[in-house]
Amino acid sequence: MTFLEKAAAEFIDIIEWTDDSSDTMVWRFPRYENEIKYGAQLIARQSQAAVFVNMGEIADVFTAGMHQLTTGNLPLLSTLMGWKYGFHSPFKAEVYFVNTRNFTNLKWGTSNPVMLRDPEFGPVRMRAFGTYVVRVSDPVKFIKEIVGTGGHFTLDGVSDQLKNLIVTRFSDMLGESKIPVLELAANYNELSAYLTGKIAPEFQEYGLEVTKLLVENISLPLEVEEALDKKSSMGIIGNLDNFLKFQSANAMEAAAKNPGGDASAGVGMGMGFAMANQMGKMMTGSQEPLESAPPPLPGEETNVRYYVGENGKKAGPFAKDTIVAYMKKGAITKETLMWKEGMDEWKTAGSFTEFAPLLKITPPPLPE
Repeated sequence: MTFLEKAAAEFIDIIEWTDDSSDTMVWRFPRYENEIKYGAQLIARQSQAAVFVNMGEIADVFTAGMHQLTTGNLPLLSTLMGWKYGFHSPFKAEVYFVNTRNFTNLKWGTSNPVMLRDPEFGPVRMRAFGTYVVRVSDPVKFIKEIVGTGGHFTLDGVSDQLKNLIVTRFSDMLGESKIPVLELAANYNELSAYLTGKIAPEFQEYGLEVTKLLVENISLPLEVEEALDKKSSMGIIGNLDNFLKFQSANAMEAAAKNPGGDASAGVGMGMGFAMANQMGKMMTGSQEPLESAPPPLPGEETNVRYYVGENGKKAGPFAKDTIVAYMKKGAITKETLMWKEGMDEWKTAGSFTEFAPLLKITPPPLPE
């Protein structure tokens, strides 16, 4: 401290702190050799508390307001210093201003995944994060337990410890709750309230109060979420067999429109039939489709199932409406081999009387 600063300190009789930072929790008032004049004015603003420390021992605490420092206003400090008959000269004491406002939007989160056992998915790894709000509720305890003799204490000095405390208690709470993964989102409020109550006593040991704690998100690893997305997609699709047939029909339609000609269209159609046939085998769990079935009952002609052969591949069974749709799109022609229940051998589609109207013979070329 320079000579001018020392001289100014000897004549300054107002002790105050105007906080222009967002993270300062405790600030020690600078005073030359810690001397304070008798009758000095102490100003503690809203959300501030002024703590007097003498010889390492906390004496008096002043809350918001303007206070004149006399023996009447410093009962504990007067006792510590032995002022039996009052004092009229400077005295030595350290003054710590404690910021008691709420520190908001503080972040917490799991640095490593938490291993849990889910009743549906089995062992899973979970991550979680959220925010919390904290304030100094007991300035004396906070200085004793956390600050010590530091002249400037910020939120960074205690935030890591608070985050570790929250994450540890959260992991333990989540494991004991046994809430299924798919139901966690519906319990964020309940988890937040329970966690707040669980860690509140431990924060109080430091002279702190957690006024709000929120669980914002609990997530699975990316690969697990992708698998869940696929499962959800299949649930939206519904009947997989019908979906595969629909996809196959679209593939054959695209092949039929291929400008490469009939050959490429035939190849595309054959691939489509092969894909539908193989997927049908996987869904039914059989290696080959059934080659025969009981004859249909009278009036049940619409339940007949047809098989289609193309490029040495067979696909089916298909309903009559599906075959009609293929014929209208040109995917099945009169030369395409087909078979249905009750037939001894494969025949061309043109020989099926039920499809004759759809497979008309191509007219002769126009006369020249």
